[in-house]
Amino acid sequence: MPNLKTKVPFRGTKEQEKELVDFIRSMGDDKGAVMPILQKAQEIYGYLPEEVQIIIAEMTGVPLSEIYGIASFYAQFTLNPKGKYQISVCLGTACYVKGAGDILDKICEMVGCEAGSITDDGLFSIDATRCIGACGLAPVLTINENVYGRLDIAQAEHIIKGYLDKAKEN
Repeated sequence: MPNLKTKVPFRGTKEQEKELVDFIRSMGDDKGAVMPILQKAQEIYGYLPEEVQIIIAEMTGVPLSEIYGIASFYAQFTLNPKGKYQISVCLGTACYVKGAGDILDKICEMVGCEAGSITDDGLFSIDATRCIGACGLAPVLTINENVYGRLDIAQAEHIIKGYLDKAKEN
């Protein structure tokens, strides 16, 4: 099993596990049920940690490598927990050539975690994403549902500083 590089330890509850187990049982022996099971698991836990993938593999009889392959292939699934503030920096071609890589590096430095991970306090997660379809606004970053475009490093720093200050207030 690959290293999933989560900094926040898995903290699933017995209630969550029961809900997942009950759902898997309700699907019967249908091998085609892996997708809806993974979707339900992510709905329950917010992501698909290794511990949850193991439960699914053991209960469905589908090899863990196949469960991981599905979970890592489809963009709808995430293997890492997400922070309260989910930062995504587009690294599609238009954004990348306009400096998105440098913006991503600066954001990682500011919040204290690398792309694809979450801060120790669980407040910020950072992802490098493929094209989000806002090429006319390149370079673009999103924080939760907010979209910020036509950025340079200084503007991105200002935006992130605002979220850091907001996080300190809460």
